[in-house]
Amino acid sequence: MTANTSGALRQLLPAILALVGTATSFTVTAGPARAAVNGPFYSATLSRPMEGEQKVIQKGVLWKCEGAECSAPRDTSRPAIVCARLVQKVGPVTRFATPQGDLGAEDLAKCNGAAD
Repeated sequence: MTANTSGALRQLLPAILALVGTATSFTVTAGPARAAVNGPFYSATLSRPMEGEQKVIQKGVLWKCEGAECSAPRDTSRPAIVCARLVQKVGPVTRFATPQGDLGAEDLAKCNGAAD
């Protein structure tokens, strides 16, 4: 009976090691993704820089601004809407971006139209 048990363990060992390896690699790769969710998602460059470091809350989004540069975590709204909300509070922007890229010229113009 001892020979059968050790033979079964030898057959299971590669599967156990594969499972442990998969769990470890998932843990390692999921860590940075979680950190990215909590960091800045939006970035904007203001037409008129603010003095010093400022925090602006607009529709539940906390913007941290220093000079002309502002950043904020992700919101559930589309980037163009988030941009327009920021512009209503701080004035026109020359750039608005997400990790996927900058707003196009037409969308940026619409965004800045919210300042009027």
